[in-house]
Amino acid sequence: MSLLRNLAGGLRGLFRKEQVEREMDEELRGYLEAAVNEKMRRGMSREEALRAARIEMGSAESVKEHVRAAGWESVVETLWQDLRFGLRLLRFNPAFAAAAILSLALGIGANTAIFQLLDAVRLRTLPVKHPEQLVKITIDHRNGASGSFSTRYPDLTYGQWEQIRAQQQAFSNVFAWGPNLFNISPGGEVHNVQGLWVSGEFFETLGVEPALGRLLTSADDRSNCNSAGAVISYSFWKHQYAGENSVIGRTLKISRHPFEIVGVTPPDFYGVEVGRYFDVAVPLCAEATINGGDGQLHRPEGWWLTAMGRLKPGWTLDRAGAQLRAISPGIFEATVPPTFNPEQAKHYLDYKLGAFPGDSGSSELRRNFENPLWFLLGLGALVLLIASANLANLMLARASAREKELGMRMAVGASRGRLIRQLLAESLLLAGIGAGLGALLARSLSQVLVASLSTQNDPLFVDLGTDWRVLGFTAALAGITCILFGLAPAWRATSVAPGVVLKESGRGTIGGRSGFGLRRILVVSQIALSLMLLVGALLFARSLNNLATVDAGFRQDGILVTDIDFTALNLPDERRLAFSEELLSRVEAIPGVDSAAIAEIVPLSGNGENHDVLIGTSGVPKGEASVASFNRVSLGFFKTLQTPMLAGRDFGEHDMKGSPNVAIVNEEFARKFADGRNPVGMAFRVGRLRTITAPYQIIGLVKNSKYFELREEAQPIVYISMAQYEHPDTDAQILIRSNAPLATLVSGVKSTANQVHSDLDITFFPFHKMIQDGLLRDRLMAALSAFFGALAVVLAAIGLYGVISYMVGQRRNEIGIRMALGAGPPKIIRLVLRETGVLLLIGLAAGVALALVAARTAASMLFDLKPTDVLTYVLATLGLSAVAALASFLPAQRAARLDPMAALRNE
Repeated sequence: MSLLRNLAGGLRGLFRKEQVEREMDEELRGYLEAAVNEKMRRGMSREEALRAARIEMGSAESVKEHVRAAGWESVVETLWQDLRFGLRLLRFNPAFAAAAILSLALGIGANTAIFQLLDAVRLRTLPVKHPEQLVKITIDHRNGASGSFSTRYPDLTYGQWEQIRAQQQAFSNVFAWGPNLFNISPGGEVHNVQGLWVSGEFFETLGVEPALGRLLTSADDRSNCNSAGAVISYSFWKHQYAGENSVIGRTLKISRHPFEIVGVTPPDFYGVEVGRYFDVAVPLCAEATINGGDGQLHRPEGWWLTAMGRLKPGWTLDRAGAQLRAISPGIFEATVPPTFNPEQAKHYLDYKLGAFPGDSGSSELRRNFENPLWFLLGLGALVLLIASANLANLMLARASAREKELGMRMAVGASRGRLIRQLLAESLLLAGIGAGLGALLARSLSQVLVASLSTQNDPLFVDLGTDWRVLGFTAALAGITCILFGLAPAWRATSVAPGVVLKESGRGTIGGRSGFGLRRILVVSQIALSLMLLVGALLFARSLNNLATVDAGFRQDGILVTDIDFTALNLPDERRLAFSEELLSRVEAIPGVDSAAIAEIVPLSGNGENHDVLIGTSGVPKGEASVASFNRVSLGFFKTLQTPMLAGRDFGEHDMKGSPNVAIVNEEFARKFADGRNPVGMAFRVGRLRTITAPYQIIGLVKNSKYFELREEAQPIVYISMAQYEHPDTDAQILIRSNAPLATLVSGVKSTANQVHSDLDITFFPFHKMIQDGLLRDRLMAALSAFFGALAVVLAAIGLYGVISYMVGQRRNEIGIRMALGAGPPKIIRLVLRETGVLLLIGLAAGVALALVAARTAASMLFDLKPTDVLTYVLATLGLSAVAALASFLPAQRAARLDPMAALRNE
């Protein structure tokens, strides 16, 4: 009750001030009258009693001031007065206010934007009921696996999922899911949307309620479901069907297979993958219908699913993990693929299932960008430190200009603590305005960040809503920066005795030797931190340049990748190869096409195929066999990509099915399997799971080229003739080299494909753009580190300019005397620049030491560049030195033009 009374009394003091003052006056008069009456009863006259009572009580105003100070509302009122006073001062100094607020807004905005993205992909939980109960079920420490992998999260096979669902005891419900692209185009050019394979328990386990219709259940996910239903997302319903309620019951075709739309999810549900959204969800059982013979549903070695569950009441994560480990031997024994060889089967049977926190879902974005984002947040914090040091310098300069005012106030009774509080209130005002603008700026910056990580073929979605963590982070930044740039100037400004200040008639005391020393320390710190950021910017920029200019082993420009899918034609295996060759010959005849070829694996697409290589025509080596990457290509592949042939020959017309198996290998294959000798004429066999192929004879040697990504080291690659493949695919990935305009080439391919057959699905993507899209992380690091580095250098230059200008002003009389005694402008310039040189050398030495320590944390993000690269440090040092020299030369030149008589007259 006392707390409530105190709160109520404080609020009355703030909002009913006049009434409280009247009540206080009446109370004091009543107290005075009572004291007078008491003294009169003791024999005093009224005049004597009134005088004695007033002496005992003291000044009425001082009593009221003491009463006001006892309440918490006085602190609020004082702070409000200080903020109003600070606002008036800022209005009288618009240049200072604008510079300070802009610096803070940029620093706080950049940090908040990066933290907001980190919050969305790492710290925030899924927007479902009780996300803390969700658990991810996967193999613990799956070091290597054999089989076919699809989707972004190939944690489990369908057989493993069925066994887990049947045997688990820890979860009230479990579900499995997998992401995929669904083609909803009726024919011609492909129109892909973001799809989900989901088990029937998916929506029920997550606690999702439909916005319209119903959601999928276990009854929809049954074996051989040929007419399964589909659920669409709220956003897809809005932009694809204009939000019409009649959408329920309509047919949506996926890869030409009809699915009835049964429901729409709520607007705030985007799935369980952070960084992605989904458009359409269909049951797992529909996978075989959509993908046909290439599907994973019935493949024991097909990895494509992720499983999650909701813990039963009373169960913990550790207990659930123990139960999963207990049932693991039986699950893997029951699902071991019959195609595995003994070594693969032994490795498979050693797997153990584990339980892991699932409250934040799955995220490829998190996996790829979490560490770079934390690193960028560190860079942003350094920029904010530099901005704070710069503002501290500005505040010291303002304190020096106000020293007489502060001295006078201390002389008439103001306490040092009171003045510090007022100066900190001004800093708080600046920090608050800067944080507010920074928060507004962060919203746009975070959206730009997400857009920079998204591509047309790989769109990302991140819910960038502002939660308590983001607000707390921004508020903390404001508070920390307020202390960083406000406390030291306030402490220094109030540390000088009032008598000394009032006796000074020339230079200020706050700006004296010790104050100037503090400003020097701040500038040295700015130089050191700026060099650290500049080194980081150059490291990432040079790393990106190394990636962009690395020799990939093939041509990247002027090539269009065209995937022509003829699954809808249901061609038997024996006709697929002939159909692909006919498509290729038609494409080669298009005007403007220089060359074309078919490849099962498009280089640098992220797809790949690895198999064991057994040298010789017989026998099996002991232990694990060496592995190589494989690609099936048609005639003209090396010509199209302009990969040099180093020895032997290319594939020919006579290398077809029924003729001896032939292969072409790269230099790394020769180094690894032939000790660097010419491998042409060697024979090897391929171990695919339990099967060992007939021997292949090497007929050619080509230059090394990249396979999965640009960052990889050279790896052995085997190229096999497409014409000798026994089980051709139901699509033809054609690489077309042409100098014709892209739009003209695309139109020609569409027309040609339509002439062959009208039921072909076509996808286009320029080869060079696909490769560039693979450098998103490196471009992000280079761009943002360059921005932070440039901002840091500008702030350091401004700080150095301010200190040197202040030093020139402090030594104005000395410079005048030197010039009167004969010192010329060059000597004066050297005198000023000597001061800069000392600060610069100390700052650069500290900066190099800091950069050497910090750069090691970025080593894993660099390509073909060491974090201790000497050239990078030299370039950063020279660049910062040049900027510092320019920032110092301007005040030095102004000092050299000083009129000696004017300077001495002031003395």
